[in-house]
Amino acid sequence: MFDKIWTKIVDIAIHLKDTFVMNFITEERWRFLTDGIATTLIITICSMAIGVVLGIIVAAVRSTYDKNREEYEKRGGFGAKILKFFNGVCKIYITVIRGTPIVVQLLIMYYIIFASLTNPIPIAIAAFGINSGAYVAEIFRGGIMAIDHGQFEAGRSLGFNYVQTMIHIVIPQVFKNVLPTLCNEFIALLKETSVVGYIAVQDLTKGIYIIIGRTYSYYMPLIVLALIYLLMVMILTWLVGKLERRLRSSER
Repeated sequence: MFDKIWTKIVDIAIHLKDTFVMNFITEERWRFLTDGIATTLIITICSMAIGVVLGIIVAAVRSTYDKNREEYEKRGGFGAKILKFFNGVCKIYITVIRGTPIVVQLLIMYYIIFASLTNPIPIAIAAFGINSGAYVAEIFRGGIMAIDHGQFEAGRSLGFNYVQTMIHIVIPQVFKNVLPTLCNEFIALLKETSVVGYIAVQDLTKGIYIIIGRTYSYYMPLIVLALIYLLMVMILTWLVGKLERRLRSSER
């Protein structure tokens, strides 16, 4: 009985080894993984950078309007109308982006807006950057609205105008407060980029599908794909936790 069980275990181990060699060693197919991971990280990092810049701008416009709405309605004027217009544009942008699937946005960018471009990676970066910007904007807007109004008054007492107060006083405080949430958005963005294969970007997921197309073996490549994403997310989650602990210790 023990010999049969041991023989079965050995057979399974040999089968797993042969399957692994066929999927990742033969013809250096492991390069699809390494190249795919690099592409995934490039798209994620660049998209997050665009999202943070775009999110700060949108959050600044929306929070400025929300904090000074009554004053602008009483005073009126051209500046108030301009701010109201841009606030409306920002609200439409956030509503549309958050209300439509990222795959649809990606396909529209690829087939309609940037149809003349041949390199799909910049298109993917732009699509995910714009998508991330809508979520980052709400993160920053919540952080700005939570800042005590006395901070704005302190800035003006130092001779800063509203924009200078935002840049030098408010945004640094907000950035520190929302940094853990921002890191979680980065983790979510990393997983969302797995759909870039729809526009022929050879990321990690697309690389696995190329391997499957050559070996007709599904279970090992897909399990390895899941494990790689899980490992990257676990590493990022550990870094976020370490960052949160450091921020808490610095506030004591």
